[in-house]
Formats: sequence, C-alpha cells, structure tokens
Amino acid sequence: MFKDKTLLITGGTGSFGNAVLNRFLDTDVGEIRIFSRDEKKQDDMRHKLQNDKVKFYIGDVRDFNSINSAMRGVDYVFSAAALKQVPSCEFYPLQAVYTNVLGTENTLNAAIENDVKNVIVLSTDKAVYPINAMGMSKALMEKVAVAKARTIGNSKGPVICVTRYGNVMASRGSVIPLFTSQLKAGKALTVTDPDMTRFMMSLDDAVDLVLFAFENGTGGDTFVQKAPAATIGQLAEALKMIFKLNNEIRVIGTRHGEKKHETLLNREELVHAEDLTNYFRVPSDTRDLNYGKYFEVGESKLSLEQDYTSGNTRRLSDDELKEMLLKLDYIQGELAES
Repeated sequence: MFKDKTLLITGGTGSFGNAVLNRFLDTDVGEIRIFSRDEKKQDDMRHKLQNDKVKFYIGDVRDFNSINSAMRGVDYVFSAAALKQVPSCEFYPLQAVYTNVLGTENTLNAAIENDVKNVIVLSTDKAVYPINAMGMSKALMEKVAVAKARTIGNSKGPVICVTRYGNVMASRGSVIPLFTSQLKAGKALTVTDPDMTRFMMSLDDAVDLVLFAFENGTGGDTFVQKAPAATIGQLAEALKMIFKLNNEIRVIGTRHGEKKHETLLNREELVHAEDLTNYFRVPSDTRDLNYGKYFEVGESKLSLEQDYTSGNTRRLSDDELKEMLLKLDYIQGELAES
C-alpha cells in the first residue's frame, strides 16, 4: 500500500519518527517527509542519511500554514509531533494543549484539505484516566481525532485512527537511558517505587502498531497493542545484570504526576473492544447528542469488566525482560562502549 506513495511524519526527528523512517527507508515508498521545528536535528539527520528519498520541512504543527504547505501531495501521515515530558507539561500545561491538541487539529484539517488517504494519531497510555497535564492533553487529542473522523463519516476524506501505546523502551527521556547512565557513572539507581509496573514495548513494536492501524483501521478506531509488563525494581535489577555492575538501588518515592500502574484500555472501552489476537480495536463511539436513552439502558458486562493495565497484564520473567533489553539497539550500543 505504500509503493511510490508519500509519507509525512510530524515530529519526525523524535524517537518514533526515526523508527518509522528506518522502517521505510529501504522500501519502495516514493518519498518520506520529515516535519519538525528542530533544525539542528534535521541537519544531523540530513548529513547522516544523505538520501534523496527523504525531504525535510521546517515548521510547527501549531502553525496551520506550515503543516498545510508540507501536506501537499501526501498520501499517509504519521502524526507524532507532541510535547511528551510529564514535568514540562505540568509546569506549562497550555503549551501541551497548543501542541498536542490544537497542533493535532491543524494536522487533521490540513490532511482533510489536501485529500490525504490515512492519518494515524499517536497517543499514550497516560491518556487513560489522566492524572497529569501531558495525559490530559493526549486524552483531548484523542477526542479531537475521533470527533473529526465522526464528522467526516464515509464521505471523501482521510481515514483517521488513533494508536495508543505504553512505555516505549529506551525512548528519549525514559527510565532505561537514565538507569544506564547512572550505572555507568557508578551512581545509585534512583527507583521511585520498585513495585510500580510499566508496559514494555520496543520502538519496532510501536511502528508495527501504526502499520497495523494503517492496514486495518476504519474512521475513528483506536488501536492498542497487547503488551507484557515489568516492575521498575525488576527493570533496575535486569540492567545491573546486563552491565555486570552492582550499583546500589535507592528508592526515592513516586514522582509528581506518576501512576503506580499504567492503563491502556479502560473497562468501558474493553467491553466494546474487538480482540484481534495481538491487538485490540476500539471502534468509534457513534452516539450523537440525542443520548437520553443511554441514561436509562445500562450494560451488565461493564459491571464485570476490569481495566487493561500494566498491573494485570502478563508479567515478564526476569529472563524474558533481560532478553527484551538485549535486543534493543540502545543497550547494544551502550554495552559496546563499556
């Protein structure tokens, strides 16, 4: 479906953008457009790749004209531009709204105006029962995407889907690079809560999820990949074993805006979700504003259902976690430098 087509990746210089780029670089895709506001990262990427198939566009999703200009002639869009650092968004919540909510709306409007075929909007488990500004902005972003898909309906326009994924291992700003740097510097590993759990997904898993959504999605769908989990204490111990170091583990307590367990699907979504073996598909809520009857008719299944969380998903064994970590290019690179 991507042969000779043009892909646009917003936030294309980030961890996910690089993973998508690497996946498509050696395929028969026609053109890959990298859209971001970071000219330094774009310049680094340009010099590293030196590939005429990759085109670079400086701009910000907050500015409709810049994203609209980059969207001309595009077939598929990966909407990955986001403010995602929890502390930054806590102190500057409106900045998260400008990029994650309004920036996404600009991207979707530009896609509609330019007759794009498909748009995948990237979300996070933090959007489910959000307790921090980043999660709240992502939850609103999901609502905007689903509402836009509902408005388009079956008329001519892009198929808009949402993918929601958990902790991406070794992504920028995540705990694995932090623990690794602490290990190599001979410092104590600062663990917030050893019993805290997180879903474990690789960047390749995240790209697989987006490609699955492109190939199988209908307007307004939300896709979630089933993922195993590990505790933060287990993760710290696994990294100590991999690097053959015995640093102290220091428990510092839960940070501001941090959950003990992450949630990928709430129970209301799970009741309506379609189980696709490795994925869940949650169809769009098709109710309109004439929703009075929904206050009188309930769902018995909903009372029995649980949320899908990192606390009740399959728990990785120590050996499985170590094996997953050793498959990461980041870990192999750090081991090579040790």
